[in-house]
Amino acid sequence: MKKILFICVLLTSWLALSQQNFQRTLKMMGSRFDITVVATDSVTASGYIDLAVAEISRIEKLISSWDPNSQTSEINRNAGIRPVTVDAELFELIQRAIGLSKLTDGAFDISYASMDRIWKFDGSMKVMPSEADIAASVSKVGFQNIVLDPDESTVFLKLEGMKIGFGAIGKGYAADKAKQLLMDQGVEAGIINASGDMNTWGKQANDENWKVAITNPMDKNKVFALLPIIDGAVVTSGDYERYVNFNGKRYAHIIDPRTGYPATGIISVTVFAPKAELADALATSVFVMGTEIGLDRINQLPKVECIIIDDKGNISKSDHIKIDKL
Repeated sequence: MKKILFICVLLTSWLALSQQNFQRTLKMMGSRFDITVVATDSVTASGYIDLAVAEISRIEKLISSWDPNSQTSEINRNAGIRPVTVDAELFELIQRAIGLSKLTDGAFDISYASMDRIWKFDGSMKVMPSEADIAASVSKVGFQNIVLDPDESTVFLKLEGMKIGFGAIGKGYAADKAKQLLMDQGVEAGIINASGDMNTWGKQANDENWKVAITNPMDKNKVFALLPIIDGAVVTSGDYERYVNFNGKRYAHIIDPRTGYPATGIISVTVFAPKAELADALATSVFVMGTEIGLDRINQLPKVECIIIDDKGNISKSDHIKIDKL
């Protein structure tokens, strides 16, 4: 009996040692995706990664506002005209997005796609836009004007010229779906890194937790902390380069959809959450809401944590997170 047990232990150890991390990098949804799976050989790993890529491509076709054939584009084309019938998946995504808008008092809003892009963060803008231009830029923004009919599975945008877009949660949602698909296929561990929107499950091949490095926004070539991610997601919204200064005030490239003015005071927000979709939305929202309101909102959410760095280099964090500074 002891001999059989010893052989089983040896076999288990050998299987554990034979596991490896396999990674593929590609461009999807206009962003870089790094897909890593833990598997015993490259052929098996490649097959799994192919499945993840196919799933992300499927989601992109569903939610892309750039693809004229997507259901999202059909919704936008019919703004102010008629409701559009959509798949249950897209309907539920929009439903959750509206819920996030309510949670963040409109700091997150998928109808941000209606905004006129009057702010330029490429160095070409020398003066601030006028108050009138800023107000006009968000005149068609407002999640309250997205009308959902659950019985008919339709979406209607009340205002002509209104648009929705999933730039703030699309990559996170795709990472969630790819992760779930691979888990359903029996992949024990992996990480989907959607241009910084990271979603993990299981452990690395060496049995260590996946870890995320938090960039020091005062010096983007340095890391100030390293944190483990255990079966969850982490998203960082940073403003290391894309900003403008007017009258001694720094304006970030992240725009408040309620006012049309860029966020101020914060240069980095990192959110940890069970799903990348949620972390994605909250990272942008906290940037807009500010440190005090943002942390208050995060502290009310179960299994969600946050690290904020302001433009003075001060670090603020939610109630239950521990940072191992490097």
